[in-house]
Amino acid sequence: MKITGVRPWLIESKASYWGEFLFVEVTTDEGVSGWGEITTTTKLANRALCTILRQIGIAVTGEDPARIEYLWHKIFRSFTYMGSRGAAVECLSAIDIALWDIRGKVLGRPIYELLGGAVRDDIPLYTHPDQSKFTSKEGVIREIKDIVESGHTALKFDPYPHQGRKTGGVAREWRDGYLDGSMTRKDERKAAELTALIRETAGPDVDILIDAHGRFDVPTAIRLCRSLEEAGQIDWFEEPCPPESLNALKQVREKINAPISWGERGHTKWDFVPVLENKLADYIMPDVTWTGGITELKKISALCEAYYIPVSPHDAAGPINVVAGAQVMMTVPNFYKLETSEWNLSKYDHLIDRPLDNSNGSLKLTALPGLGIEMNRDYLQAHEIALA
Repeated sequence: MKITGVRPWLIESKASYWGEFLFVEVTTDEGVSGWGEITTTTKLANRALCTILRQIGIAVTGEDPARIEYLWHKIFRSFTYMGSRGAAVECLSAIDIALWDIRGKVLGRPIYELLGGAVRDDIPLYTHPDQSKFTSKEGVIREIKDIVESGHTALKFDPYPHQGRKTGGVAREWRDGYLDGSMTRKDERKAAELTALIRETAGPDVDILIDAHGRFDVPTAIRLCRSLEEAGQIDWFEEPCPPESLNALKQVREKINAPISWGERGHTKWDFVPVLENKLADYIMPDVTWTGGITELKKISALCEAYYIPVSPHDAAGPINVVAGAQVMMTVPNFYKLETSEWNLSKYDHLIDRPLDNSNGSLKLTALPGLGIEMNRDYLQAHEIALA
């Protein structure tokens, strides 16, 4: 069997927080295709990735798709002198997932069986409330109760307003971005009040996870986390500072009590080694579509196991993102929970051949080969975004 091509599918979809998904299909000369995903947080990044994917496709055409480890290194090392992190490793992630999908289909086994076999029956989840419904106290309470009643035992949210700033009289939006890393006292109080309400509504047996989205400077991150510790018990504080400085993360860690979660912007095992060696996080949260695919997520998980650090993959994009992370976590002893962007996953139904079963707050994988899902090609073709 030989690889015949790598095909990016940039798809318009209301199911995506960012309005589009980026799926990747790897085709072979025997008619078996595998699927991956690398949906990113900006349209600019998605389009740049499509260009890189086409060039990688040329480089791997004719290769044996079963040689997954070899192909991982062939692609990764091709970008060494320009930087193997970021865009290069994200493209690699999608192709790696697709190669594992092909391998599972050829052997007639789900991916988790090829990774050593299951150590659990299903995958516990944590999920996000729909914060567009947080327009009133009653709206918050109803949304949180819906999550708890669905069987989920953990939820995550960002309580901090995402503020636009004015520079030279021109308004600029820095959504999820870092500018000066500050937060007003007023917005800090609002965040604490919202967190206290969610804790009260969810009850003492539900984990409350806070996402700071890497937006704050050191003193602001410390202040904000402490205010939430006072407002009500929180079970982790995620990405308090931008990911470029581990020294900033260290300073925050030394001054707060809440567990720190880190890693959705970590690329490959090499980014996680200093975090583990310097005891900078209590939870590690790699994204299988960004950190190097199934191959690398398995290796990162093994590193974390040696430190007795739980792994909790970031999975906030499309259905392949969720399922690929779950396939690995079926085999990982030191697993906490898998992320999903909403508690009701029916939003993915139009994209795939069968609904995902997340009843009672856990994902049930099938014994079908590969990822266990197939993409709805008719839908993809009808909603593909044309690129030059």
